[in-house]
Amino acid sequence: MKHGFLDKYSDLSSPLHSLSATTKVIVFLVLIIVCVTTAPTAYFSFAGYLAFLMVCLAVSRVPVIHVLRRSLVVVPFLAMAALSIPFFSRAAEGRNAITAAHPGLIVFQGIALKSFVSVCSLILLSAITPFPHFLSALRKLGTPRLLISLMSFTYRYLFLMVEEFERMVRARDARCYGGGWLWQTKVVGRMVGTFFVRSYERAERVYHAMTSRGFDGRVPVEDAQPMRLKDHLFVLPSVGFLVGCRIFLAPGWLF
Repeated sequence: MKHGFLDKYSDLSSPLHSLSATTKVIVFLVLIIVCVTTAPTAYFSFAGYLAFLMVCLAVSRVPVIHVLRRSLVVVPFLAMAALSIPFFSRAAEGRNAITAAHPGLIVFQGIALKSFVSVCSLILLSAITPFPHFLSALRKLGTPRLLISLMSFTYRYLFLMVEEFERMVRARDARCYGGGWLWQTKVVGRMVGTFFVRSYERAERVYHAMTSRGFDGRVPVEDAQPMRLKDHLFVLPSVGFLVGCRIFLAPGWLF
């Protein structure tokens, strides 16, 4: 199993890849903030955010299909938001169903646009930034130490958990698992329970091994690369463009 499946395109050569991780975190954090604070009907603002993302994606040479495939993670949440549309509808006497559902549709399109832009921003950021450099940038920007430790452990041991689950699946298939999920829910339940117990036991072993070696709760993180002239030349125009889209193209500061 390839261990770099989270940041598999971080070793490409492009102008964005050569920037400091702190620079990229600042720019995409600003993009997410201005996006989630934009009114749902500010279509020109969202067009500006998407245009900025498309330019960054083209410059970074990251495959578009990679970003689109991973952005599907927001689909279940959008489905839940769609189910809540009737609760935002304000049916009034003499109005048809389409007019009554209009407030709910506005809320839904706002959630869809903000979720898509934010998720694509995070996917692109992870694709152009090695994860250790990303943690270094977060520490430089003042992120709490506990959060950095949790993210570091998650990144280090996530692929081990995936490999553990793959071994369980192979063992299940070797015992002539029929694949009828509805008929063999007991097998699936036992697999989930066993996976949880094994993960818990592994976490305890790792913790005891680290404490025996003097672990004090601080995960060693390399120093972030300092910002250079080209980093400032990227940050200032990018932040200016994004803030300009938020202020001049959005109808107010309402969500």
